[in-house]
Amino acid sequence: MLAYRHAFHAGNHADVLKHLVYAEVLRYMNGKEKPYRVVDTHAGAGGYSLESRYAKQKGEYVQGIARLWERDDLPPSIGSYVELVRSFNPGGKLEQYPGSPAIAHMLVRPQDQLRLFEVHPTDHRILHSYLGTQKHVEVHDRDGFDGLKSQIPPPSRRAVVLMDPSYEGTRDYGRVVTTLRDALDRFAEGVYIVWYPQVTKLEAAQLPRRLEAIAPKGWLHARLTVQRPDAQGFGLTGSGVFIVNPPYTLHDQLLGVLPWLTDVLGQYDDAHYLLEQRAA
Repeated sequence: MLAYRHAFHAGNHADVLKHLVYAEVLRYMNGKEKPYRVVDTHAGAGGYSLESRYAKQKGEYVQGIARLWERDDLPPSIGSYVELVRSFNPGGKLEQYPGSPAIAHMLVRPQDQLRLFEVHPTDHRILHSYLGTQKHVEVHDRDGFDGLKSQIPPPSRRAVVLMDPSYEGTRDYGRVVTTLRDALDRFAEGVYIVWYPQVTKLEAAQLPRRLEAIAPKGWLHARLTVQRPDAQGFGLTGSGVFIVNPPYTLHDQLLGVLPWLTDVLGQYDDAHYLLEQRAA
């Protein structure tokens, strides 16, 4: 797990889907004055240079955020997400990409709390330097799956939890399910966002159905498939987000933009999306 660096993948099509959904959830939470807590179990470095050797090695952002950057026909919710990325690039050129901590920090209000977990030593150091001294922000050098237990329920009884581990092996899939089940036992009212990769692993294919089984109060599942596997049958063909206790507005928001996003980010003729939900 410590070998994983999100800098190689920053701004790719998976980040677009994940951060679009994340931003919409946080904006919905801002609709009530009552404070809430955001917990990011695998926070990464917080922000990434798209001109670094890591980002340029694969250039994944070219097929992600870069496809949206110059367009003048962005649907409103996608436009709002791209504006967050623009605010992270004050010079006007796409040079940096905000990670999940930066997205959250731009959207939370003074009364809200941000709790960030990251164990990779380099990424933790960067993250702590970026946000560690900010008011109402805590940066923890601790496993986020374990650390979540200390963060819920918050005093306000309002929380958003983002879980997006690396899934480099197969262990993370089981830990996501176990951690979410425990979290729901502790705090059933929280909003939980689980991101997962669409790859040729049985565990990845099974994960959404396993999450459904432990989300009795309602869920939403969105998946975006944009490319074929490579010649060996591997590669990140797409990604999904599974939200437990989603905002009631989220399904219609995504229904209005996922077809457009599929057309813009799709890298082959059969690119497609999935959107399903079970109401509480």
